[in-house]
This record gives sequence, structure tokens and C-alpha cells, in this order.
Amino acid sequence: MTEAIKHAVADSTGNNEDNIIICLPGERLCRVEDNIIVGDGTYEQGGYIYASKSGIVNIDESTETCQVVSVHKPGFHLTIPATGDIVTARVLVTTPKFAKCAIFSVRNVLLESSYRGLLRKEDVRETEKDRVDIYKSFKPGDIILARVINQMEQSFTLSTAEAELGVVVAYASDIRKNRIPMVPIGWAEMQCPKTTIKEPRKVAKVLPESSIKSNRT
Repeated sequence: MTEAIKHAVADSTGNNEDNIIICLPGERLCRVEDNIIVGDGTYEQGGYIYASKSGIVNIDESTETCQVVSVHKPGFHLTIPATGDIVTARVLVTTPKFAKCAIFSVRNVLLESSYRGLLRKEDVRETEKDRVDIYKSFKPGDIILARVINQMEQSFTLSTAEAELGVVVAYASDIRKNRIPMVPIGWAEMQCPKTTIKEPRKVAKVLPESSIKSNRT
């Protein structure tokens, strides 16, 4: 039964590792059953067990009558983005209303696995939000600096509204012919130094990440 629970938790959290399953607050872990009950770091809602904190899922089968699903902080340091953190992410998909990202670095710590980030149109810049064009701000493959402004069930809402945040690494659209990073030529444009092709971006005013003030709450 324990293996079945592990697979159920892995399916719910999107984690396919059989040995270690990492979860975020609010993630659904498995269904409540007669012999499966909530433990520390979890809660029951609508017939399912959810994580109430981030950490590693543990399934205790020390008792004969039931198995306890709990979440605990690992002995090693687990880096999880928090509201206010500056993160480094890769843009995966762009739509008219948002960009989907993969967060791979938090507070200058490179992650073993990425977290999902969502950058909405209204959070791209501070002014003239109604005139923001996602397609002129980011392209899939761009590396960006962003601030975490909210934590959702299985992802993080990001913002690049500050001048210091936005695209830091980008390549021209025709990457088959050119793999030289473009350079900023303004706050809304980058240029390939080889082909001189110019493309629009929401460019970051590049500063060391450690020098950007943290707004963690």
C-alpha cells in the first residue's frame, strides 16, 4: 500500500522520484482513506490530503492499522522561493496575457530542479501597463531576473516591474544561424553584435543580483 501512496503523491505533485517527493504549501498529496490519515505539515480538505508547508513528504507505516502522511523539513538545505525573493528564470512559453517560466536559481542558489513561474502582462513593468505587449517583452529561451510576488498552489507569480528586473540573456530569433547573446541598447531593445539585428525586450538594468533589495515579507 505504501508504494501505491507514493505513486499517488508523485502523480499529484508532478514529482516522479520514488525516494524523495518535495512539495509546496497547498499541493494535493493523496486521497484520504480509512487507513491513510493526515500527519504533521498536512491538512484534509474535500477528501484529499494537502501539504500545509514546503518540505519532503513522509509516509509512516509504523502502525498496523493506518499510514500517516506528513511533511517535514529535510536535514539538508532545501531552497524554495519566497515572496519578495529575486529569482533567475528561463522563459518557456509566451501568450498575449502571460509568460510561463522555469525558475532555476533563487537568491544566487542554483536549484537541482526548477519551479514553475508565471509572469502576467500587468506585472511586466511599472508604468503604462495597459500598453504592455508580452511578445515584445520576452521570447522563449530568454533568461530573466524577476521578483516573486505571490505563491500559488504549484507555481509562483513573478514580476519584472522594477528597472533592475527583466531580460538579462537573449538571443536573436534566428538562433540557427547565430548563438551570440544580444546586448542591451536601451530599456526596451537588444541587438545582436554580429548581425546588428535588433529585437524588442523588457531589458533589465543589469546589477549584481545580491545588490537588488529584497522585499521578502
